[in-house]
Amino acid sequence: MAREKTDVTPLPRPANAPRRKIFIRGLVLEANIGAYDHEHGATQPIRIDFEAEVIEPADPAGDRLEDVVCYNKLTQGIKAILAEGHIRLLETLAERIADLAIAHPMVLSVSVRIEKPKAIAEAQAAGVEIFRSKI
Repeated sequence: MAREKTDVTPLPRPANAPRRKIFIRGLVLEANIGAYDHEHGATQPIRIDFEAEVIEPADPAGDRLEDVVCYNKLTQGIKAILAEGHIRLLETLAERIADLAIAHPMVLSVSVRIEKPKAIAEAQAAGVEIFRSKI
C-alpha cells in the first residue's frame, strides 16, 4: 500500500543535533476495526495518542511549515490508513501509523498508543502502545 511521500529533505545535521517532540493527543476517530464477528461491518471509536522525536530544522525559529514534521499531515495520513478498509488488530493499525511517521526523514522515533473505549464494558479502554526508532 502506497504512502504519501514527503517533500521535506532535512538539512545535514550532526548526530547530536537538537531534537524536539511533536505529538497528537486524544485523536478520536471512527474505525472499521476488530477481530470479532460483531466488529465487522460497523465502525467504533478509537482514541490515538502519538508522539515523535524529530530533528529540529537548521533554523528552529524559521517559522516555515515545510521545515517541520506537520502533525496535520500525519493526522490526514492516519485517516487515509483507516479509509483503506477493515483492520483486524489494533497492533496492525499501530504499526501502520508508526511506519507512516518513521518514513519522514526528520522523524527519529515514534510512540503510538491506540485505545478502544468500548472494547470491554467494565474498563475505560483496552489497547496497545508501541515504540519504534530509526536509531
